[in-house]
Amino acid sequence: MTDYQQIKAELEGIAIEDNPAMVLRKSRDFYWYSPILKAQLEHVTGDLIVSPENEDELIKVLKVAFKHDAPVTARGGGTGNYGQSMPLSGGIVLDMTKMNRIKLIEPGRVIAEPGIICAELDRQTKAHSGQELRFHPSTTGQATLGGFIAGGSGGVGSVHWGGLRDLGNVLRLRIVTLEAEPRVMELTSLDLLKVSHAYGTNGIITEVEMPLAPAYEWVDVIVGHDSFMDAVRFSDHLASSTGILTKEIAPIAAPVPYNYFTRLKPFLEEGESISVVMVAPHSIEPFKALVEVHGGTIRYRSDTAENTKGVPRAYELGWNHTTLRAMKMEPDNFTYLQVQYPSPGHVAKVQEMCAIFGDEVIGHLEFLRFDGAIQCSGLPLVRYTTPERLEEIIRIHEENGCPVFNPHRYTLEEGGMKQTDERQLEFKKETDPKGLLNPGKMIAWDDPEFDFKAGKNYLFKGITAVTGE
Repeated sequence: MTDYQQIKAELEGIAIEDNPAMVLRKSRDFYWYSPILKAQLEHVTGDLIVSPENEDELIKVLKVAFKHDAPVTARGGGTGNYGQSMPLSGGIVLDMTKMNRIKLIEPGRVIAEPGIICAELDRQTKAHSGQELRFHPSTTGQATLGGFIAGGSGGVGSVHWGGLRDLGNVLRLRIVTLEAEPRVMELTSLDLLKVSHAYGTNGIITEVEMPLAPAYEWVDVIVGHDSFMDAVRFSDHLASSTGILTKEIAPIAAPVPYNYFTRLKPFLEEGESISVVMVAPHSIEPFKALVEVHGGTIRYRSDTAENTKGVPRAYELGWNHTTLRAMKMEPDNFTYLQVQYPSPGHVAKVQEMCAIFGDEVIGHLEFLRFDGAIQCSGLPLVRYTTPERLEEIIRIHEENGCPVFNPHRYTLEEGGMKQTDERQLEFKKETDPKGLLNPGKMIAWDDPEFDFKAGKNYLFKGITAVTGE
């Protein structure tokens, strides 16, 4: 048994919280978006929250954790959706939010600690030099920069810049290993892929260097359409219009907007599907022309609305905020999927899936660049009935050429990699020889013989020890 009282004594001077209610709260993310994960992870909790304020304190924490064989799960704002930062084996929940300083802002780049909130980083870089992150999560007001890199993939701005996996969208990461004598490592270029979207399983990020783009007073626009496919075709044309600068393009099918976007209801028409868009001010006129070409109707503009108080930003309507707004109104009826519609036939694939599922899977897309080409990823709302039907819906998508990055799994491989990433596995052996960093999230570490073709859900045995089940 790990002696956490001894660990507390050895970490004297570093902020520690062991109140069970507080520890439980900090052991959570938005896993409950999935009814599958809600059942599996409901009782998962850590033993201690440790909040280092700088890299030296972090190194001390990791050294003590290694000595006592204590699991360590890093956490930022806790805005992940599938248990990325939940401590499946208990142990130390490493709250990184006190490491939140910006170290350098220059033309085209920023260097910051991982615990800074993305919106705060944008506020400071905009005030300093009129720049902002190329893209950010829709939870920018809560999500940390390090958490976004470790658990995210893309976001608001990916329609122009692509995702975190694209070379150049992260410039450098500084990490600390979990060994008897923790090492500090600097990663750039292809080496970044060892740590990016690895859920903190192979190193703790202590510094991030990101590229910046010019900041704009983005105009939030909602366009009404007669049908969801009208919204999709308009959005596809808009995303491909290189002369019109946009940051967010999300077609959303009826009845979602009118039924669940309550603060925008006065602007919306019942039965209409919509496109949610962020447009640069200088692109508004050509944008309006494209709306007219496609027979759409502008229902809302943030730059001309008489009163925007209480109205959410456009990015707070898209991505998984769409799911959240529906679940708030009907908490037991909905979940979601993450679907890829490969280009160049992405629009046809969307139409095909809509025809197959009808109102059971309600359309919501996010347009983005994937390997340089415009395509759309789906975050459709699923009317949830049973786990078996959910698996069947996933299978039908994949059989029809639409890969699903499964948000109802908590492991790296099942959530979308579909196969072991040897680069990340070998790096974990080097940086985390005891396997103490976020255990249970990398199947290849725990069970290299796991058969993905068997169609079975991988369940980490460490959960049983934590939950007592």
